[in-house]
Amino acid sequence: MRYYRTQIEDIAKRICSDMNVALYDIDEKMSGKGRIIIVYLTKIGGVTLDEVAKFSRALSSELDSLDLIPDRYFLEVSSPGLERPLKLKTHWVSAINEKAAVQYQIDKVKYSVMGTLVEVHQDMVVLDDRGERIEIPLRSISRAKTVYLGQPRSNKNER
Repeated sequence: MRYYRTQIEDIAKRICSDMNVALYDIDEKMSGKGRIIIVYLTKIGGVTLDEVAKFSRALSSELDSLDLIPDRYFLEVSSPGLERPLKLKTHWVSAINEKAAVQYQIDKVKYSVMGTLVEVHQDMVVLDDRGERIEIPLRSISRAKTVYLGQPRSNKNER
């Protein structure tokens, strides 16, 4: 996907701009039926099914007319979901004040933490784990995602 990813991104960003949604990520998988290109969309308040369908039709039409992808492929368009991967700096920035689970390694020691993402710097992120600040260099992170804990259950007597 390396050589056509940039073109797909450019087209997707333009369509997103026209639709007032944002491109979250583009991923690619191989399956028994062929190449699957997955485009994730986001916006404040979440994307609707109608927006996903409209974007999918627009991107599919452009990709077909430009014939960028040499092999047979399938296009999937989705929201990254409530628990979304944090890969790019923009992902981290958009997740400030959300819970995040992070796996990282420093000096051959592996760590796994969960806390509220409070800061994103050039080379590190800062989580708050029940009052303890944990500074994690971005280059040491092997896997990270937001964590949805749901709404706390209310007392039955509260109305």
